[in-house]
Amino acid sequence: MFWILWWGTLVNRLANFTVTFLAMYLMQKRGFSAATAGRVVALYGLGGTLASPLGGVLADRLGRRATMLSGLTLSALSVGLLPFAQAPIILAGLASLAGASSQIYHPAVSAAVADVVPLPDRRRAYGLLYWAINMGLTLGYAVASVVASRNLSALFLADAATTLVCAALIAAVVGETRPEGLSPESVMAGLRLVFSDAVFLVFLGLHLIALVVFTQWQLALPLDLARHGFAPGTFASLMAFNCMGVVLLQPWLTPLLRRFEGAHLLATSALLFGAGFGVNAFAIHLPLYLLGVTLWTVGEVVGFPVASTLVADLAPASLRGRYQGAFSMVWGLAFTLSPIAAGELLDHAGARALWGLCFAAGATIAAGHLAAAGPRRRRLSAAKRLPVSAAPLSHARETSQGG
Repeated sequence: MFWILWWGTLVNRLANFTVTFLAMYLMQKRGFSAATAGRVVALYGLGGTLASPLGGVLADRLGRRATMLSGLTLSALSVGLLPFAQAPIILAGLASLAGASSQIYHPAVSAAVADVVPLPDRRRAYGLLYWAINMGLTLGYAVASVVASRNLSALFLADAATTLVCAALIAAVVGETRPEGLSPESVMAGLRLVFSDAVFLVFLGLHLIALVVFTQWQLALPLDLARHGFAPGTFASLMAFNCMGVVLLQPWLTPLLRRFEGAHLLATSALLFGAGFGVNAFAIHLPLYLLGVTLWTVGEVVGFPVASTLVADLAPASLRGRYQGAFSMVWGLAFTLSPIAAGELLDHAGARALWGLCFAAGATIAAGHLAAAGPRRRRLSAAKRLPVSAAPLSHARETSQGG
């Protein structure tokens, strides 16, 4: 089952262009200012923020499969209609719906991975899932680097098409993975339990700020490149370079990182995010932008699988969807806050101030992860003593290959 979800993720990300090119589309095709485009793009994140807890609740109560299919179908519809929307209010609504539907899907697929993969194998499993995301994006951005300069609208249609293919694969092959015999908490009681978990909340707060730095590729990076005379295809090429970097580095780097504690890896990741975007303060020519992308690419490989694994390990089985929903909500908040902050800072303080703040934020979050290591370590040690009923990853591979 895990490998079916892996292939579905790969297909879905082959043309996952909406959030990456939406700001560019609004400014070049619709004539929006940086700040206005930032606000519309922020609605994508706001939709995800509001929908993420709903996605987690649905995954726990309705089931992983039905939730994934609902999110994918709504996502394809909203993204496919974006190029045809004329009125700004409709554009804003579709952007919000696209963000919401994508975040309905993510808690369900993340919970499904935790259902079928036992605790010792989860970091590898989430690493493989993230590798699939970046392999799909690498291939997609290679095409986008050519298409973006000619027809930005076609990118949104391709995004909708691959999302529908992913939905068809799940509908045809994936069964329900939610463990049997669980008594899920009521909607509000379950959410109260999630948001009263102090260890988890500290992690979410730190991760939110790290993601606000990381998602500066959403608006600030393409606008800064344009300010220095680079075409949209250059930005697409840099994003392809980022994704290819993850694809090449992760299989080699992940085994070397297994002996390191998660808090240290998360701290290193935050530092790399800050340094990777901070170096843009001095960037004029392409090589320095490439250096920055390289730094935050390594930060992804070091930190993101650890973060996903941490959420799965902290969550009780009956609340896996809601813990993943809260985690997805943080991503939605980052996508909301990042373009708003970037647009305002670019318009009023300039790019150097923005990139300097990114570096300072990365260093602060790194220190925070180290300070939070003790309570987190005690919780994870207690979780490892609990019985795990999920099948091993190797067994999941054999099951999926055997049909």
